[in-house]
Amino acid sequence: MAKPQKRYVCQACGSVASKWQGQCADCLDWNTLVEEASAPATPFSAKHNLRGGGRAIQLSGLDDDVPLPPRMPTGIAELDRALGGGMVAGSATLIGGDPGIGKSTLLLQAAARIVNAGLSVAYVSGEEAADQVRLRARRLGLGSAPVKLAAATSVRDILTTLETGTAPALLVIDSIQTMHSDLIEGAPGTVSQVRASAHELIRYAKDHGTALVLVGHVTKDGSIAGPRVLEHMVDTVLSFEGERSHQYRILRAIKNRFGGTEEIGVFAMEAAGLSEVANPSALFLTQRGEAVSGAIVFPAMEGTRGVLVEIQALVVRLASGATPRRAVVGWDSGRLAMILAVLEARCGLSFSTAEVYLNVAGGYRVVDPAADLAVAAALVSALSERPIPADTIAFGEVALSSELRPVAHAPLRLKEAAKLGFERALVPASAAEGKAGGMAASGFASLGGLVDHLLGRA
Repeated sequence: MAKPQKRYVCQACGSVASKWQGQCADCLDWNTLVEEASAPATPFSAKHNLRGGGRAIQLSGLDDDVPLPPRMPTGIAELDRALGGGMVAGSATLIGGDPGIGKSTLLLQAAARIVNAGLSVAYVSGEEAADQVRLRARRLGLGSAPVKLAAATSVRDILTTLETGTAPALLVIDSIQTMHSDLIEGAPGTVSQVRASAHELIRYAKDHGTALVLVGHVTKDGSIAGPRVLEHMVDTVLSFEGERSHQYRILRAIKNRFGGTEEIGVFAMEAAGLSEVANPSALFLTQRGEAVSGAIVFPAMEGTRGVLVEIQALVVRLASGATPRRAVVGWDSGRLAMILAVLEARCGLSFSTAEVYLNVAGGYRVVDPAADLAVAAALVSALSERPIPADTIAFGEVALSSELRPVAHAPLRLKEAAKLGFERALVPASAAEGKAGGMAASGFASLGGLVDHLLGRA
């Protein structure tokens, strides 16, 4: 029998090296190579003679009728929204998030509601003892829910136990990094162990029509730990986001084979667990009474949902010779530098001797390029100390030429703002044609036109 060869696998990207080195040659991370035993090499003849010996597969056409997969509602509307309408039998879902963000709490609440609807649920914890999960369930008021609970890390033991009875409608594995397969050498959490364990669990879910949910750890940069192939193996990838110092939590769909991506579900962390937030704009809008300079509301789009957030700017003049500071919270600092450059070069405003602070209220993070116009309006308002009316929103993309470009879903943004009582909108000229809810939309062809409007020049 051939002796197993040693190899070194990067725990960040999964690349394989023949010898240990401090830095991975592919992802350039340090101290991520771990020694693992590889399987014996397959003989050349068996490896390359692939013709014959297999079974014929059935080919079908694209025009074949395919029924839509049935959905299993979780009883939590925000979770169902992120999933695209509920869980699908035989699907695999991966949910990741920072420690303590509420992943286990959310899944325990969903498991209790599903089992109360008459379906069977198995919850397997590899990080906590069964008694710890029971104590959490009691704190959440779910102690009487007939969820089948186990604390195990061996994939063979888990699958053997599930095979002895009726397959559950929902199987929760918390977490996949703690699972261990005895078919692969290596400690739990290594690339090979995570890949092999996930493969066995997903194959069970496909064969038995069980909705599988895998909880995944995340790295310090927020990405899901383990091999990248794990995200390709599952059908849906959900990211649970939010700052632990803030009350809100956002469940974002990054990948979904059965629904749309970038859909979000919004929750608020309370003493009794996670509660749904039907109107997420209320979380991110401050109490808007008297208008203040440097503040304006931006209607962001998350999938098909509009979320209104407040953009806040502060401009502080410095004495000559001092180095101005640029501080950004909730937005891209590089994009802020671009907006400041356009305001200076194209609109004649000076920020070179002033400190600029930009904040998105409520801890929300904006990645939508349509926020350019709202940021520019907040900066002009803060620089001139002229407040923008509190019933005004702004959205649009700013080009380096100062041209205002149209953005997607302009009617939906206006409609969402009109529902919350906003009456005016500062938008690109092309978006001013489609009004919604009776809002008065002021359109501008360039950023200079907006600056003149805010400064009272036009």
